[in-house]
Amino acid sequence: MNYREDYVFWRLAFYFISEQGYRIVQLFDNQKEIWLEKLENKKAPIIRLLRQDFDWSNSIQKDIEFCAANGERVRRQVRRGDLDLLNIYVSQFPPVDEFEYRLAKPFLYPDGKKTKVTSLLLTSDQYKEGFLLLSDWVSKDVSFPIDDQYSEEDASILKKTALEFAIKQAKSERAIFTSGKPFFTYVFMVIQLAVFLWLETHGGSTNLTTLIKYGAKFNPYIYDGEWWRFLTPIFLHSGFTHLAMNTLSLYFLGTAVERMYGNTRFLFLYLFSGITGFIASYLFIDNVSVGASGAIAGCFGALLYFGIIYPKLFARTLGPFIIAIFAVNILFGFSKSGIDNAGHIGGLIGGFLAAGIVHFPKKKIPLFQGFFLLITVVVILFSLFYGFKDSKIAKDEHSNIILAQEYVKQENYKKAYELLKGIENPSPQIYFLLSFTEIKQNMLPEAKNHLIKVLQLEPDLPEANYNLALIYLEENDLNQGKKYAEIAAELSPDKKEYTDLVQEINRLIQSSDVGE
Repeated sequence: MNYREDYVFWRLAFYFISEQGYRIVQLFDNQKEIWLEKLENKKAPIIRLLRQDFDWSNSIQKDIEFCAANGERVRRQVRRGDLDLLNIYVSQFPPVDEFEYRLAKPFLYPDGKKTKVTSLLLTSDQYKEGFLLLSDWVSKDVSFPIDDQYSEEDASILKKTALEFAIKQAKSERAIFTSGKPFFTYVFMVIQLAVFLWLETHGGSTNLTTLIKYGAKFNPYIYDGEWWRFLTPIFLHSGFTHLAMNTLSLYFLGTAVERMYGNTRFLFLYLFSGITGFIASYLFIDNVSVGASGAIAGCFGALLYFGIIYPKLFARTLGPFIIAIFAVNILFGFSKSGIDNAGHIGGLIGGFLAAGIVHFPKKKIPLFQGFFLLITVVVILFSLFYGFKDSKIAKDEHSNIILAQEYVKQENYKKAYELLKGIENPSPQIYFLLSFTEIKQNMLPEAKNHLIKVLQLEPDLPEANYNLALIYLEENDLNQGKKYAEIAAELSPDKKEYTDLVQEINRLIQSSDVGE
């Protein structure tokens, strides 16, 4: 008995599974019918293979209609707009009556006409022509030699090979997503919450002084040698909303990455991404910065690395979700002010590089991983060299204002004065802070000169007018004191101390006039 058609049936199944990346959607109990789908390519047709001999063409027509109805159910389940179904019959002989017109054009499922079935009959005397037509439909060369005789064992061996390949492939893919159970993800979530509660009870999580005190990224301090501020900000969050968003993101992304890369690799990926995020923030952003956003962006980077190594698996599993979430995050980041986009991008790059260094569990590629390690070392060293070679990065005006204000809060007026005195081309705000430190150190002539410069640049600053009035009062220049006190009171009439000062100076002037 010849089993040639059984052999051809399983040879086609093996070809689509092993070479075209199709997956078995359904294998019927009789193992004469198999449905295949290429999930990573929604435009690729679903393939239905059927090993059956037809005596009459109307049997083919009924089967096509059944196939279309089943395809329509699949379309609705997966919520696809349109569904193309390639229906391939493998038969020893063609029907005895006219059948070509049954296959001449695709069959559209009547209800909605969204499922299209294109059918092909492969028979013993038409394999060559059938393969040519099939090659055109799938845009790939589908051909293999076919002998005249095959035994039952030949067909059975090929069936076993095809099914074992599909099973092995499925197990291999599942193993990628089960390399480890999430552990450090939950540890980091607990740490974030604990640190947040600590901040709230020790000054407030939105208080800059508190954040800087407990390890926020603050450029001047980093430039002065506090490198640990590249790491500690990962665990600090400013406000409950910031904490909630990052904790939720960490739960979804962190658990996925930790399952794929394993616990130890995830620990390295997460912390390294956070550090590279804050290195990038140090290079390009002056503001005080905190949060796990860079480390979470590193999880995106690790998933994108997975997508490059396993593009087909990525496309049909995590790909659409990850790309959509990443796009939303990027658009949100650039549409809102105050978001550390440099940190996000730095974390993303760091996560990608870290993933290349550690690769996947039990899949070592030493030369490839060494190449990633070399690139990473070069990028980090260059970034640090650039960041520390010129004090301009650490001595930007915004950072120095924050730092000077910190010194003032600590009543370290001398250090604040020395910091502000060294700034070139100071702004009115710098002049005002400088004058304040000079007043506190009883350097009234210097403070007076700097307040005059403030008012030359920004005459409507009530605090500067008020402080200058106090200095003139100290010098017993009542007329000048009255002038600036009245300006301050006019600019801020709700400030009681300003109106009180005007009244006090007027009283002194009246007393002076009476004395005369």
